[in-house]
Amino acid sequence: MKLNTQWRPLAVLALVMGSLAMSSCGDDDDDDGGSGSGGGDQAAEVKQYPANSTLGKIQDAGEITIGVKYDVPPFGFENPQSGEIEGFDVDMGRYIAEELGVEPKFVEAISDNRIPFLERGTVDLILSTMTINQERDMEIDFSEPYYVAEGRILVPKGSDIKGVDDLAGKRVCTALGSTYEETIREEAPDADLKLVDTYSECLELLQNKAIDAISTDDVILTGMIIQDDTLEMVGDKLTTEPYGVGIKDGDKQMKTFVDGVLASVEEDGRWEDTYQEWVGQYLNKEQAPPEMDLQQALALG
Repeated sequence: MKLNTQWRPLAVLALVMGSLAMSSCGDDDDDDGGSGSGGGDQAAEVKQYPANSTLGKIQDAGEITIGVKYDVPPFGFENPQSGEIEGFDVDMGRYIAEELGVEPKFVEAISDNRIPFLERGTVDLILSTMTINQERDMEIDFSEPYYVAEGRILVPKGSDIKGVDDLAGKRVCTALGSTYEETIREEAPDADLKLVDTYSECLELLQNKAIDAISTDDVILTGMIIQDDTLEMVGDKLTTEPYGVGIKDGDKQMKTFVDGVLASVEEDGRWEDTYQEWVGQYLNKEQAPPEMDLQQALALG
């Protein structure tokens, strides 16, 4: 019964987001499922790549496989009503697929398997709230940053936890393979760190009082607050988290292509529209595309 109660708000969230998505493209009767990105005009202008290249092989297959989160509204989540995968990251993936003239195939990529998925060829790209950092850059390549989040702490309203200094002796949850494993160990070494596979597990543990707090990116925590308004973020920001598209190490053609698509999305207004649809209305703040470049993101650590 507790689990059903937990996901009921997400069903409402999905319906609201679904109606927003439909209204955003309701003025284009010929749109076939993109998020207001004008796919019909772009489809006629698709560049064809050499058959033996990375992009050429994807075009020949007719689809690009993209790893996304399934449980992190508003960036990537499975709509429980339609079964469709939706969110900010998902729409960015659709723009990339559209530019190639192929269909996107979304598969679930949790924090701990994102890099192995790229290395094994399970996916062509990762768009999974993935922070750019030096350690990961040694294993894969990244696009230029397409979003910058902030690290925060989530607690039940009325908690005596007001910031990172109050985490000593408290049970704090985050996802295995996330940057917050290291952050919490450094900033709150006396906290009792609980690592799980997915952030939805953290949310369930917090709702069941099995933990005291969750630490991750503010946009992920915002999705939890949308689902359960008895929760709130506390304290100052812990970290700056620039998100990048994960790309197989050494694939220069793919990186150049993805960077070009992201630049176009930022320049033509799609980024702002997508941000407002999925994120801005819930954070109640305006945000522009990142000014930070990849080298600046890597310099953060």
